[in-house]
Amino acid sequence: MHVQFGEDFLWGAATAAYQIEGAASEDGKGISIWDTFAHKAWRTAGGDTGDVACDHYHRYAEDVAIMKELGLKAYRFSIAWPRILPDGKGKVNQKGLDFYKRLTDALLEAGIKPFATLYHWDLPQPLEDAGGWPNRDTAGHFADYARVMYDALGESVDGWFTLNEPICTVGGYRSGWSAPGRNSLPDALAAAHTLLVGHGMAVKAFRASQARGKIGIVLNLDDLEPADDSPANVAAYQREDACTNRWYLDPVFGRGYPEALLNWYGKEMCPVHNCDMETIAQEMDFLGLNYYAGHRIQAMPQGGDLKTASEKLRAEGTELTDMGWGVWPEGLYRILTRLKDEYGNPPVYVTENGMANHDEVGADGTVNDTARIDYLAAHFAAAGRAIAGGVDLRGYFVWSLMDNFEWAWGYSKRFGLVHVDYPTGRRTLKESAKWYSRVIAENGLDI
Repeated sequence: MHVQFGEDFLWGAATAAYQIEGAASEDGKGISIWDTFAHKAWRTAGGDTGDVACDHYHRYAEDVAIMKELGLKAYRFSIAWPRILPDGKGKVNQKGLDFYKRLTDALLEAGIKPFATLYHWDLPQPLEDAGGWPNRDTAGHFADYARVMYDALGESVDGWFTLNEPICTVGGYRSGWSAPGRNSLPDALAAAHTLLVGHGMAVKAFRASQARGKIGIVLNLDDLEPADDSPANVAAYQREDACTNRWYLDPVFGRGYPEALLNWYGKEMCPVHNCDMETIAQEMDFLGLNYYAGHRIQAMPQGGDLKTASEKLRAEGTELTDMGWGVWPEGLYRILTRLKDEYGNPPVYVTENGMANHDEVGADGTVNDTARIDYLAAHFAAAGRAIAGGVDLRGYFVWSLMDNFEWAWGYSKRFGLVHVDYPTGRRTLKESAKWYSRVIAENGLDI
């Protein structure tokens, strides 16, 4: 069976600043919450940090050349807020702006469309010291930072994303697994609200700017289903869906927060000011979808914020990825179809999808990551099926262009199309990269 994509479909790859750039304290860059978090004991696997990472700050030209070799049509990267505003506000660091100008110029020269994410989890530490995302002043500082970037790169960037996966930022205030490492439900709920208000303010600032291009937000959505049709499990599924998916989807599409979850959180919920929900629901040009997993939800007899447990959904005959996640391409189809049916069929980009695999360079110099090829082929086919069903899917960014610092897992997990030897920085195209290059050239694939 052959799956063909439309002439204007954008094939790309994605990265994030802290995960690849390195140069953690060079050229005036300030400290982020991830700089702080990663340097604390027992926070990351092996005590790894992003101080050097893939050294993309110094090797960006080499990396853009690789993108061109692969035939990428677009590249999604994030901007390090503390590289631009070391204190999170106030004086702009021109050397930081200059780096992203060099990067976008190189991309455009290579015929690759730049897609920039304004926030991919690296809040400037001084803003965290002032309360972080639970402090609603941070939304205003975020909008001010966004204006700086629109002015600096507004003529270069094709697509802007305000936030990447706000639920994961919220996790850093609720469960402590990521920066800044807090564990407070009220803080988490306040952070979620401030993030969304900041998103809306940044969209408003974009509309008022002279920047070309378009703007949206990136949400990571899970495909969920109840373990069975028992009332307890259906209710548990509905709460989990409200927490994981609808808490972010509904407000940005003008529906407000899920009422059942507001009632569940009760007095722990932060104040919602007049016009907040209107601000959050600014009209977007597209939605970014990060998709990795599906879960079957079951009620727990005791405890837990939402009183649920989950079982990974996995396609028959597949193994878990190196992250322990199930391979579930059906979930991508179901989520895309849900966006069409329940949210007015917005233009969508798959802004992240990929798998961690135990990749090694062989004696012949190749990296045979057949499992990743199979994974991507199945998910591309699911995307093609969704398009055939009327979903307005505009492009697909594989996660990730290269192996990188995988947050709390450090350098122990490899998601890249390109293998990185961290001691030397050497880049090696994996077999998946060569295969993806052929998919792009043919704008389709056989499955």
